[in-house]
Amino acid sequence: MINNYPVVMQSPLFKGVGMDDLNNVFSSIHYRIKKYDADQIIAFEGDEVKCLYILLKGSVKGEMMDPSGKTIKIEDILPPKPLAIAFVFGSANKFPVNIVSNEPSELLVIEKADALKLFSNNEQILQNFLNVISSRSQFLTQKIKMLSFQTIKGKLANFFLQETKGEAIDFVLNKSQNALAELFGVARPSIGRAFKEMNDDGFIHIKGKSVRIINIQGLRSYLST
Repeated sequence: MINNYPVVMQSPLFKGVGMDDLNNVFSSIHYRIKKYDADQIIAFEGDEVKCLYILLKGSVKGEMMDPSGKTIKIEDILPPKPLAIAFVFGSANKFPVNIVSNEPSELLVIEKADALKLFSNNEQILQNFLNVISSRSQFLTQKIKMLSFQTIKGKLANFFLQETKGEAIDFVLNKSQNALAELFGVARPSIGRAFKEMNDDGFIHIKGKSVRIINIQGLRSYLST
């Protein structure tokens, strides 16, 4: 029974849906729980996304190979997030990256036909699904925009401008330097050097996780380099 997994209620796909309603809609569909060992491949890049997958326990990561054969981690995924939800439907419904378990993990697996039953049986679940894939598309669009800037300082400047909505204000950095390095696809020390250079240029002041934007135009000048 789905009520054996209360974490399901915390999934963005089932936000606002009570456990009784969840049990009712799940009683009308087929689903299964799949278990994976640590470091086990869940899906390969290019595999067809045949089901709706929601992580119930453990953690998994998305990773890909660069042209030199080096493995690059794209992101870690924790419960109760769905996997490759934007690729369940559509003509190019392939996993965009390899999915690998970080530790022993469990997935809720729902076939596409049954996922459609979920959406048709509960309007809130359908609305949540549309919100999740829209948010994911917006995130990917923002990430592509960040990667389009050639220099690390350009990437950081764009990130700061997005965080502050283009205003000269103080804010708390919500990502570690490691997380920023992964987001931009660069080495961790490069982020530290870029912070120091931007600070030395007098455009920002950084102390710990506190960032003060001093010169907005100066930051924008990085976007064209």
